[in-house]
Amino acid sequence: MFKKLMASALALTLLVGCGGGSTASNGGGASSGKTYNVGVAIYQFDDNFMTLYRNELKSYMEEQGKKNGVTYNITIVDGKNDMAEQTNQVENFITQKMDVIILNLVQTSSADTVIDKVVAAGIPLVLINREPLGDNGDESYKGILDNPNVCYIGADARQSGTFQGEIVAELPDHGDINGDGEVAYVMIEGDPENVDAQYRTEYSIKALEDAGIKVKKLDDQVGNWKQEKGQEIAANALTQYGKDVEVIFCNNDAMALGAAAAITAAGRKVGEDIYLLGVDALEECVQMVENGEMTGTVLNDHVGQSHTAVDVAIKALNGEKIDNYYWVDYVKVTK
Repeated sequence: MFKKLMASALALTLLVGCGGGSTASNGGGASSGKTYNVGVAIYQFDDNFMTLYRNELKSYMEEQGKKNGVTYNITIVDGKNDMAEQTNQVENFITQKMDVIILNLVQTSSADTVIDKVVAAGIPLVLINREPLGDNGDESYKGILDNPNVCYIGADARQSGTFQGEIVAELPDHGDINGDGEVAYVMIEGDPENVDAQYRTEYSIKALEDAGIKVKKLDDQVGNWKQEKGQEIAANALTQYGKDVEVIFCNNDAMALGAAAAITAAGRKVGEDIYLLGVDALEECVQMVENGEMTGTVLNDHVGQSHTAVDVAIKALNGEKIDNYYWVDYVKVTK
């Protein structure tokens, strides 16, 4: 089932360039016989989704190199969720004269400093997964728009949050298990600095309200994408609110796995007296959805995103024009 979902996601992948909707293509690869140094900085290796992402990125780029007779020396570093550490890593990439840098920011609020350093060095920069926003938090970041060799590749987190809410709204009881006319929920958020966490939190509830469903927030806590924090937050909420908890929304599947453990420990059963939602469609969670142990998740297409990042990086190495933004669709995953 997981492979079918991946195939479906790739078929649905939509790449929208900011300047005209062009689709990323590697244009046949960089010049045959050449060697390029590629620096990849990941915010934290200890992240389920970004582990899948970076492994797929490395594998796909090496595959493209073999196919086109090009050598890509790929260096991947762990930011350890520390912006100072990641800034040093990017500075080292610049000193090492990397031909292209692929960057998964620790803090999007520090994007201007890092982007300016890379731009000043004349190195193409591909930002992935964590989108820097404008000053108002709802506009494109000018540091990307002002630079022809800087782009962002990701998925619109508003879509993932909307899909979570729609999954609940489409249930026979619309999430209102006790029939009191409102959906009482617990929200487990990712990193509050990350726009994905902000949008998933907001738009999952907005989707319910847009469907005419009344909601009641019982608890909203930050789990920082961690499974153990998801379990802790869910356990505390279930102890405090008991049977009143009808839905637990998690900004990612890792926290949903923790929440699932807490639900089982509390003697509750997903699909009968509580609903559980995640995002990422980790293989384990897809299986749980199939088995009825999770209500649903949303595929965050690491394959489509990582392949696009590589294709765009190769375009930049070829000296081809790149767009500032490329988007990859999410996909609902339900039983």
